[in-house]
Amino acid sequence: MYLKTSDQPVLALGFGHYTCNWGVHICGLYETEAERDAIVMGYLHAGDLARDLQFYCPTERSADDFVNVYRQLYPDCAEYVYDRQRFQLRSARELYYPDGVFSPWAMDDGLNAFFNESQRAGPRNIRAAAEMVWALEAIPGVEHLMAYESRLNYFIPGKPWISICLYNVTKFSGATIMDVLRTHPYAISGGVITENPYYQDPDVWLSQNAPEFLIRPTN
Repeated sequence: MYLKTSDQPVLALGFGHYTCNWGVHICGLYETEAERDAIVMGYLHAGDLARDLQFYCPTERSADDFVNVYRQLYPDCAEYVYDRQRFQLRSARELYYPDGVFSPWAMDDGLNAFFNESQRAGPRNIRAAAEMVWALEAIPGVEHLMAYESRLNYFIPGKPWISICLYNVTKFSGATIMDVLRTHPYAISGGVITENPYYQDPDVWLSQNAPEFLIRPTN
């Protein structure tokens, strides 16, 4: 099934026979490890087959556990998880708060630097996924997570980039999940991807909830 998410080229999502377009920000909602893996394993395998540059942040499992399961599921792509030019595993600390503090501004800088470096040798598609339960820890600045999620809707559109932010609905509050829905234009639930009726443009969400972050990026 094809879901038009932008005017960019089409990609295979790797689950449920879904395709969509590059330049999209999606939340993946799940209750069980099996439901999470039904999204992320096929998604990353499709990226391997397409030779996308991938990065994945596992949080509820160790990186070694992910690698072992992935290699068993997809022996055709087993070696790619060790190729940093194609597949990068990041810890939550490394990706979101390397200095011990979470900051949407630092995330802006880091993502822009990563994207610019990735395109230095020519156009490259980027496929990202992250498990978000790290945000339940008492990390300084984590209260600004939804501002960061909203600001991703400035960063991602128009780029050969797709991100799936994975939220375990059994661990986050209902209020947080509603904010997740308000900051992601598309949602996966029960293995089904849909346009999200609760989504709010970042100009709207930020003005109402985090006006200090209502500054559009210049690059």
